[in-house]
Amino acid sequence: MTTLASHTEGENTAAHEMAKATAWWPRLRPVLLALAFPIALLAIWHFSTAGRPSSLIPPPTDVWLELRDLAVGGINDDAYSGTLYVHLLASVSRVYGGFALAVLVALPLGMLIGRVPLIRQTVDPTLQILRPVPVTAWLPLAMIIFGLGPRSAVFLVFLGAFYPILVNTIFGVRSVEPRLFEAASMLGCTGPAQFFRIVLPAALPSIFTGLRLGLGFAWVVIVVGEMTGVQTGLGAIIMEARQLSRTEIVICGMIVIGVFGFLSDQLVMLIGRRLLAWSPSHG
Repeated sequence: MTTLASHTEGENTAAHEMAKATAWWPRLRPVLLALAFPIALLAIWHFSTAGRPSSLIPPPTDVWLELRDLAVGGINDDAYSGTLYVHLLASVSRVYGGFALAVLVALPLGMLIGRVPLIRQTVDPTLQILRPVPVTAWLPLAMIIFGLGPRSAVFLVFLGAFYPILVNTIFGVRSVEPRLFEAASMLGCTGPAQFFRIVLPAALPSIFTGLRLGLGFAWVVIVVGEMTGVQTGLGAIIMEARQLSRTEIVICGMIVIGVFGFLSDQLVMLIGRRLLAWSPSHG
């Protein structure tokens, strides 16, 4: 009996140790899967460009060295060395400035269009006609109205973020279950109070989808926005490096925009998960 008990205890201990040894895999698996594709792309990029001086696309090692030089300097010691933070701060201020303006305008307007038939019939047709006009088409008009400089860039970013937020807000408001309004009226919640107690909470999941899309488009548009004569910004150095055939700087700018666009999206998702903890699809 003692031998059997010891044998069973040994098996349990071995199973427990094996479970502990493999417990990291469920946590590590998503990270490895997320890294597999970019690593494969890097490998393809490296083997397609390394050792080919005539290639117009620099290898990843050259781009990494240029990114380090942009960030801290000390490698090329040219006009771009150590200037990344200046350009990044300029672009971040324009992206979030234009995005904030879009939120301030699109949210209340979308709620009014979605809830008030008169405003929907008056305003929505014009907005739907303007919505397909690409941001690049607004570039000359923006420079005429706001002049050369950051105000035009902020306006173009505002346009890029405005319509995704507006359309999703309208959709969210119009998707609110009518019985919620009936129940609220029976409980004495009428008039403008329904906007804050019924419409806004019910439409919040759709609104956060619009915020994610709007912020993503704001980062997409920043390159176009910074074609308005600004001297600093990620879009500005991308366009300037393109004219100088500095492809490695162009790719560095693209990488930085992608990384900070991703971080911005993660921030909105984090806020959304906190505010939408009650929602089965977002909590």
